[in-house]
Amino acid sequence: MAPGKADRVLIFDTTLRDGEQSPGCSMTPEEKLRVARSLAELGVDIIEAGFPAASPGDWESVNAIARQVKGPVICGLARCNRDDIDKAWSAVRDSTRPRIHVFLATSAIHREHKLNMAKEEILKTAAEGVRYAASLCDDVEFSPEDASRTELEFLTEVVQAAVDAGAGTINVPDTVGYTTPQEFQETFEHLRRTVRGGEKVTFSVHCHNDLGMAVANSLSAVLGGARQVECTINGIGERAGNCSLEELVMAIRTREQVFGVTTGIHTQKLYPTCRLVSSITGMPIPRNKAITGENAFAHESGIHQHGMLRHASTYEIMRPVDVGLSRTNLVLGKHSGRHAFRERVRELGFELAEEELNKVFTRFKALADRKKELFDGDIEALVLNLDTESGGPWFLAGLEASSMMDGRGQARVLLRHADGRESAARSEGDGPVDAAFKAIETITGLVLDLRKFEVRSVSGGEDAQGEALVTVQHEGRTHRGTGVTTDIVESGVRAFLEVINRVELGRDRQQALGEYRAARAAQAAV
Repeated sequence: MAPGKADRVLIFDTTLRDGEQSPGCSMTPEEKLRVARSLAELGVDIIEAGFPAASPGDWESVNAIARQVKGPVICGLARCNRDDIDKAWSAVRDSTRPRIHVFLATSAIHREHKLNMAKEEILKTAAEGVRYAASLCDDVEFSPEDASRTELEFLTEVVQAAVDAGAGTINVPDTVGYTTPQEFQETFEHLRRTVRGGEKVTFSVHCHNDLGMAVANSLSAVLGGARQVECTINGIGERAGNCSLEELVMAIRTREQVFGVTTGIHTQKLYPTCRLVSSITGMPIPRNKAITGENAFAHESGIHQHGMLRHASTYEIMRPVDVGLSRTNLVLGKHSGRHAFRERVRELGFELAEEELNKVFTRFKALADRKKELFDGDIEALVLNLDTESGGPWFLAGLEASSMMDGRGQARVLLRHADGRESAARSEGDGPVDAAFKAIETITGLVLDLRKFEVRSVSGGEDAQGEALVTVQHEGRTHRGTGVTTDIVESGVRAFLEVINRVELGRDRQQALGEYRAARAAQAAV
């Protein structure tokens, strides 16, 4: 198919719903909103903002995104029951382009072991759920969960019932990553050929990566007629993850002659969006990750380097700039001005409001006094950690740390509270980081269960910044924090302090919510 004549494939991003369900990938409402805005800038067509019935927090996040993020369709997930659908609609209705996505399991194993429902009940429940959702919202999507393990004849019946009930999008999920490319292409070809009225609906695909074929299966579904693909940034998601948005989009772009379709994604924003999600979720991008990994455009072999010097296309089928990956090394120094800094931030794919730019530029100047050379990775780290420490209530005011060859460490930490008071504590531990964490716990009175501590370099040079990631558990909940400085111990302390602040702010929110509910109950009693 000639360029310009290709069909448009809609990109349905479920990073904030399916992606967040991945263990350790939970996000705060503020982080979800930041990711949603980044997805809108990326050009995704639909954002599945969450599962509103899952919790009050999920509802609030979906509602905030629906109210504040413009451009994409904002979608809420719901089971095929009225309560779920009502919650989804109340969460997304403030969007200028709302969608309700209802789902119901259909495979024999789910019918027997999860739902305990006969086929007739499945058909009736699916139709009723879609019909009710359509009575509230003009845009309704239906998914037969575990479709790839559902008998093809019954899958066709369920899809037909959903279409007849008013679904405008039919999503066919490979829920457990079981299918193969040829099988899935044939499934979509069968549904498009068999379902009455199928030409009026958009067929969609949603693949998991349990056998490493999520992208391949999604692309095969496109060849079979799917015109919406559900995917996540960095391929995050339950178990082995979902179809990777960046891999799918660049496969379609690079091999347009094969697939005959295009997307509306601004590919130059792929790398910064992937880095943002990685930073927020604490899931590092593997060096050998396709499209956005550090090695994706690196060439060490002498034969490869020789070919690259003669012509880049010898070993690169995409240009780094096409995915937003800069090849610049040394970029700015302490004498660089604000205008040059703004332009470099834009070149790296980030758009900042004036207030945000001022904050990052101040940190840039402070970093420039500590580092001899500043790289793109340094600037990315400053932007991606823009919100670190922004909420308090505890702020790092001083740090002294030392270590000995036998593994012991000492640390003295000085913290300043938002109310103006300062507190200091000295502690010993298994190295300076452990000692500093214990000192912080002494000051704040919070004892956290440290589950993971990771450090990585974000740029080159002997004075490179170290990005620390801290994962803890507290009262059954997992919290993450990040910190970036040229000192590894300080990075760890800032990451740990971010976690402390999140726990305290979470307590404050719960207390405020309890007081609000008590006040409402008292009013109702009167």
